[in-house]
Amino acid sequence: MTLSLSVEKSPTFYCSFFNSFQFYRLEHHNIIIRPATIADIHFSKTITDEMASSAKARGTGIAQRSPDYVEKKMLEGKAVIAVTKEGVWVGFCYIEAWEHEQFVANSGLIVSPDFRKSGVAKAIKKRIFELSIEKYPNAKIFGLTTGLAVMKINSDLGYEPVTYSELTNDEEFWAGCKSCVNFDILVSKQRKNCMCTAMLYDPADHFEPAETAEDFKKHSKLYERFSRVKQSRLLKFLSKKESGGAVPIKSVLHYLFNF
Repeated sequence: MTLSLSVEKSPTFYCSFFNSFQFYRLEHHNIIIRPATIADIHFSKTITDEMASSAKARGTGIAQRSPDYVEKKMLEGKAVIAVTKEGVWVGFCYIEAWEHEQFVANSGLIVSPDFRKSGVAKAIKKRIFELSIEKYPNAKIFGLTTGLAVMKINSDLGYEPVTYSELTNDEEFWAGCKSCVNFDILVSKQRKNCMCTAMLYDPADHFEPAETAEDFKKHSKLYERFSRVKQSRLLKFLSKKESGGAVPIKSVLHYLFNF
């Protein structure tokens, strides 16, 4: 079922296009999407548990976060939460800033299983994207994802696929990947590639969202095939390295995609 989305605005909305008190309501479920506050910290354990179980179910990696870390993001005003009118947790995402706020990542997007495929993930991503622009107007916003659905959402917002070299060099960011099951692959590829696809929004140099969305629509099948081939080749590479086998001569794909 497709859910309609309305936007309720505070009186100060017209003074600031991306107002912190703006929230969305997904009408069919009365889902409110807004910046998280101190009143939401009791959801932190539920959020981190769902992050871990979701990654395990998909068989993909995720940088694990503790409830304390999630609570910190809420208290700093660097998180967006989705809840029902009755106070049931629905979804969550948070902001991280790197290299003296030159780069920003929207991380940890998670939706409760009961509310998936309802449009709420896209609404959360849109709100956290707006909050990032509000807090860091000059920062490049980036993300790493293994999911085609998240790639589509990012494309709708104006993100473009990029190489890892265009992301932050902040060691603290990459250290966060140590808890991911694919960290050995990232290290073996000298941080030039991994299972995730890198996407970036540069406020100083970017296409319009309609353009990036249309490009993704045209090439979505190619992205899907590329993702499968990429993961297969990276796993074979790691398997040969661990077994002491010879790593094959670099192919054309290496120079195009850092395989």
